[in-house]
Order: sequence, then structure tokens, then C-alpha cells
Amino acid sequence: MVWDADRDDLRAHTVHLAKQRLAASSAPEFGGDADRADPEELFVASISACHMLWFLDFARRERLRVRSYSDEPEGLMDGRRFTRVVLRPAVEFDEGPEAGLVAALHERAHEACFIANSLSCPVEVRPR
Repeated sequence: MVWDADRDDLRAHTVHLAKQRLAASSAPEFGGDADRADPEELFVASISACHMLWFLDFARRERLRVRSYSDEPEGLMDGRRFTRVVLRPAVEFDEGPEAGLVAALHERAHEACFIANSLSCPVEVRPR
């Protein structure tokens, strides 16, 4: 991570992940640039990505072909800390498995996610 020392946004920085660079700042309500990622968004995104990757792995093990996966995660805060994270994954398959199996895959993914297992706030999974 490198601080950009931008006069227009003193919170501007660049996050280096693997071989990628991500323009970042603080959240707009803290004076940051709304066009840049903020730490709170990255936190919620990491939980969402972890769940998705485990879900896709478990679906593959069941020989299910996932056509698409999207999520609209939300982190809820009390002004000082996260109080809850809600994942809202939407998954489409080439051939629809039973709803019970999809629910079980989400449960297994949630149980396997290292990030969710490391948090002090609850993570809810509400498939769409």
C-alpha cells in the first residue's frame, strides 16, 4: 500500500494486491473520494469473495455447472465497528439442482470461509 499524497484527497492511496493496483481512499462520509474503494468496502468484498470461492468449489465437487454468480453484500456498522455483514448471492446453474442442495452448499461455504470464521460480527447469507 502506498499513500498518494494527493492534495485534493489527503486520504488517497493505492493498494497493491498481487500484480494489480487499486485506487483507494476513505469512505466519502469521512472525506474520501467516492470513486475510489474504501477499507470498509474492501472488508465486505473480501467476505463475499471468500464465500463465493468456497461455494463454487463445493458446487464443482457436486458436479454442478454454475452459469453465473453475483452478490450484493452489505456491511452494517454502528459508527465504530461492523455489527453485521449480509451476503445476498444469486446463483444460476446450467441445470437447476434441488433448492435444498443449494442451501447446503451456501451453508458449507459459510462454514469454510476463513474470513467469516475470524470475525466478531455475524455474517448472514441470504440467497436471492
